[in-house]
Amino acid sequence: MLSAYLNCFKIPELKKRLLFTLGIIFLCRLTSIIPCPGVDPSALSELFKSMSANKGTGGVLDMLDLFSGGALENFAVGALGIMPYISASIILQLMTPVIPALNKMVREGESGHQKYNQITRYITILICVIQGTMFSLAMISPEKLNLGSGVSVILNPGPGFVVSTVIILTAGSMFICWLGEMITEYGVGNGASLIITINIVARLPGALMSLFTLVVGGAVTGGSEIHSVHLLILLAMFFLVTAGAIALTQGMRKIPVRYAQRVAGVGKTSAMQTSYLPLKVNYSGVMPIIFAGAILSFPMMLLRFAPDWAFFRWLIPNIQHGSNGYLLLYGLLILIFSFFWVANQFNPIQIADDLQKRGGYIPGIRPGAPTSDFLDHAMTRITLAGAIALTVLAILPMILSNAMGIPSIIAQFFGGTSLLIIVGVSLDTMRQVETFLINRRYDGFMSKGQIRARR
Repeated sequence: MLSAYLNCFKIPELKKRLLFTLGIIFLCRLTSIIPCPGVDPSALSELFKSMSANKGTGGVLDMLDLFSGGALENFAVGALGIMPYISASIILQLMTPVIPALNKMVREGESGHQKYNQITRYITILICVIQGTMFSLAMISPEKLNLGSGVSVILNPGPGFVVSTVIILTAGSMFICWLGEMITEYGVGNGASLIITINIVARLPGALMSLFTLVVGGAVTGGSEIHSVHLLILLAMFFLVTAGAIALTQGMRKIPVRYAQRVAGVGKTSAMQTSYLPLKVNYSGVMPIIFAGAILSFPMMLLRFAPDWAFFRWLIPNIQHGSNGYLLLYGLLILIFSFFWVANQFNPIQIADDLQKRGGYIPGIRPGAPTSDFLDHAMTRITLAGAIALTVLAILPMILSNAMGIPSIIAQFFGGTSLLIIVGVSLDTMRQVETFLINRRYDGFMSKGQIRARR
């Protein structure tokens, strides 16, 4: 495997892409440490400590801070991260099947995709303005939103701070989105997913330090301690969830496909060929988890501005992060988005038509509509199993955290969401790198065989 990493820098094109990706990642991390003007760092640190003690509020903010790579805790220019772009993509994908104009735009080819992406950016800007306004108001008056002790972290609060902060946060988020597009086009891997993964990994040292402090009996944010038995449970869960995430990401069902004999010349025929159509168990990857987390981040922020009515007083604790209502909504959204992603990306009718045009057929299934129905039925059952497994891996760490009283910054790494994203994105990036290596006649990352699904 070490030779494979060394071979990556022997291919000029791959070396250029890797160095470009590393440079973009450095710029992304830089946006998470440059604070917005007018913020008191010491007061901001105290505010986040008090918020972490509030489990409902701290859980949501810890998740947002995790996806931003600690930028929210520093109230940096990249505090919004790439999540507004993810949210805008969700909104457009939900609206595309309903609005004929958007559906037609997607089918227009390259020009239609450019218009579609432009609309996504406009919606991203709108979401950035809304979230930036909410964050800036929360920093000015945290006591009104039950976020802190009432001490403002802003040196000169007022409308000027709100306007300037919204502009800075919006510009920072759009800059990160542009960096993600540059990685996708000129680097290695999917830019948006890779940025989220790097931001998650950047929080790992802090989580390990908090875990070490808990094990030796010190006090950390949240004021809880764990014993050696709890540590063994966490380590066992880490390996189990990692193994489950890899199996879920790599798992697939191979549908046999045969191609009829063809006439290759006068008196010559080609032999019948047998191939496989891979149907991935987790076809949607980590996108349902990202979608569900992005959507559930909105209600709690909006409800903080809701009037003090009996209904809202009942609703907030029942859907706050870590509650039973939150776990139920989180699991349902993951299930729904898993099927929604497959419905948008997997087209059994087109696959059946392509097989028929190339003379291919599934043994025992007639070409045309029966093949399409068979693929749709098979993919539905596979997606159901994958969606259930994905949901279990995602919510199991929250249940364990509630049972053991572990701070969310630690539970996020010894649980499903973070590990699924890291494993899924890492495997996808390794496949792309391995493709360069194999095409240049170099060995892949594994001495015996290659990463599954490389073909």
